[in-house]
Amino acid sequence: MADTEIALVTGANRGLGRSTALALAARGIRVVVTHRGDADGAEETARQVRAAGGTAAVLRLDISDVPTFTTFVAELGRLLDSWGEASRLDIVVNNAGVGVFGPLEAVTLDDFDTVFDTNVRGTFFLIQALLPMLAQGAGIINVSSSLTRHTSPATSVYSASKAAVEALSRTLAAELGLRGIRVNSIAPGPTATDFNGGAMRDDAEMRQGLAGQTALGRVGEPEEIGDAIATLASEGLSWVTAQRLEVSGGAFL
Repeated sequence: MADTEIALVTGANRGLGRSTALALAARGIRVVVTHRGDADGAEETARQVRAAGGTAAVLRLDISDVPTFTTFVAELGRLLDSWGEASRLDIVVNNAGVGVFGPLEAVTLDDFDTVFDTNVRGTFFLIQALLPMLAQGAGIINVSSSLTRHTSPATSVYSASKAAVEALSRTLAAELGLRGIRVNSIAPGPTATDFNGGAMRDDAEMRQGLAGQTALGRVGEPEEIGDAIATLASEGLSWVTAQRLEVSGGAFL
């Protein structure tokens, strides 16, 4: 990849978003790090990118607040212009998302709306808002979950939102293909991040139980997901679109 490429990674203040930003930067790609409110975390991601010799900038973006996207895109345009790139994006990684978990009888209307407003509505309208900036041959990667293939108790709303993201990815791949824009989804399996309160990272019993359900006998590390996303965004996979790539160590086969 050319060292002038630019990627936008949502929710890059921690976890998989941070790992993705670092993996892209390691390939010479300049990274725009977004966050919903954790400015310190986002600045730490940018600091790590710069410490490794890369280029990064931080912008605030609440993926669930669609009316603010116009202002965000204008801010992004000014940032990219300052980089001398005429408001051009080559890679968009829609990583920001939320999970609300509970059995059917415990899920509220607010729970449902929170998950779908962020994971589906926000993802769709952010792609729409960024469309004029996307370069010919750009790549969009939407983060899904292995839970769209296997089941786990109390995950129905989250899993349904991610299944919608996968359907959205396939449809937009067909719609945007004539511009050379690739749209794929990536589905992480059990990974030791701070998602859902860091349970997978910090609960040794949970981690051990899930490790026993994977072909490789362990849960994943955030860096492995970030590397997979960066690979999917690379020119080496330029003929790949409308695909779902699961990165789960062979979970629940």
